[in-house]
Amino acid sequence: MTFSAVNSGSALDNAYPINTTTTTAAAATTAAAATTATTRRRRLRRGVAGLAVLALTAAACGADDDTGDESANTSASGLTVVTTVAPITSIAANVIGDRASIIGVVPEGTNSHTFEPSPSVAELMATADVVFINGLQLEEPTKELALANLADGVPLVELGDETIDPEQYKFDFSFPESEGKPNPHLWTDPTLVKVYADIIRNTMNEVDPEGKATYDANYEAFAALVDDFDAAVSAALDSVPANNRKLVTYHDAYAYFADTYGWTVVGAIQPADFGEPTPSEVVDLIEQIRAEGVPAIFGSEVFPSPVLEQVANETGAEYIDDLRDDDLPGVPGEVEHSWLGLMKFNFVTMTEVLGGDASDLAEFEVRNVAVDAAEYPQ
Repeated sequence: MTFSAVNSGSALDNAYPINTTTTTAAAATTAAAATTATTRRRRLRRGVAGLAVLALTAAACGADDDTGDESANTSASGLTVVTTVAPITSIAANVIGDRASIIGVVPEGTNSHTFEPSPSVAELMATADVVFINGLQLEEPTKELALANLADGVPLVELGDETIDPEQYKFDFSFPESEGKPNPHLWTDPTLVKVYADIIRNTMNEVDPEGKATYDANYEAFAALVDDFDAAVSAALDSVPANNRKLVTYHDAYAYFADTYGWTVVGAIQPADFGEPTPSEVVDLIEQIRAEGVPAIFGSEVFPSPVLEQVANETGAEYIDDLRDDDLPGVPGEVEHSWLGLMKFNFVTMTEVLGGDASDLAEFEVRNVAVDAAEYPQ
C-alpha cells in the first residue's frame, strides 16, 4: 500500500535511528527527551485539534446550541483523523471506531467536486494525524488545502486511487475522458467499499500500531457485513426485468456499480462543468431514452434539476427525484445515517421503481460494526 505524505521523512520512518557511537546512557537520555517532546507535541496537537473542531462546527452549524463540548480529543489513541464526504466518514468510523476522533469536512448535500473549504479546515488539517479523501480528483480544493497545511509525514490517503488502476477508470458524459477526470464514485459499489475499508485499516495499523487488534477486528466485521449486504443487493437487482436494468440519472454516480452488477448506464444529464445541459444535449438524451425504452429516470438530492422532469414528461418515463449520491439518510447519530443506510435506500428505490422485488433488501438490518461518533458537518 502506498500513500501520499507531505514529507517522506515521517516519524514512522525515523522511529528507530541507529548511532553506533552513542553511549548507552546518552541513548537513554535522548530517548527520554524524545518521549517528552513527543508527549508535549501530542498534548499541543490535541488542544489545537479541539479548537479547530469548535471552529469547524461553528462554521457548519451556525448558532445551534446542541453541538456539545468538542474541546477535547477523548479518543483512545488521541489521534485525529480527517475525512471528506460523508460516505467515507462512515466507512472510516466503522473501521476506526473510538480509537481516534474522526472529523468530516465536506458538508452533506454539498457539491463535493466544487466545495471550497473554509479557513477553519486549514486549522484542522494542521492538527491531523491522517487524512482520508476519495481522490480521483473529486475533492481537489480540499486536497490542495490539506497538502498546504498538513504536518510533515502526515499521510494523505486517496482511497479511490489506491483502489483501482487507471485502466479501470470510467469516463462518461459527466466525466469525459478528454478532461482527464475519471468518474470518482466508487462508494456506490459495495465490492469496492471493502477495498476502501481495507486501505483505511492498513493505514491506521501503520499510524497507530497499538490499535491493530481493534482495526483488524472492525475491518473483518465490516467486510462480513458488506458481503451480506452485497448478497441481498444482488438478489434484489436480479429480480428487476433484464430490459429494465438501465439507469438515467442527473449526476452519474453509478458507473462502477453498473459494471459490477451488470447494469447499463444509459446517460446522465449533468455535463462536466456541473452546469445545465444544452438544449441539443437534452434532445439527444430524450431520443436515447425513447430508443432504449428506459422506464424511469432518477434525480438527485444534491443536484435538483427541472431538466430531468422535462425529459420524463417528453419520454413518458417515471421521474424519481430523491436518489442520494453522498447525502446520508437521517441525521448524525441515527443508524440509518451511514454508508450502509445510504446504499440500502438507493438500491431499494431503484429496484422497486424498475419493477423488481426489494422486499428482502428492505428488511436488511442497517447497523455499524463500531461506534460512530464522527463529526458530520451539515
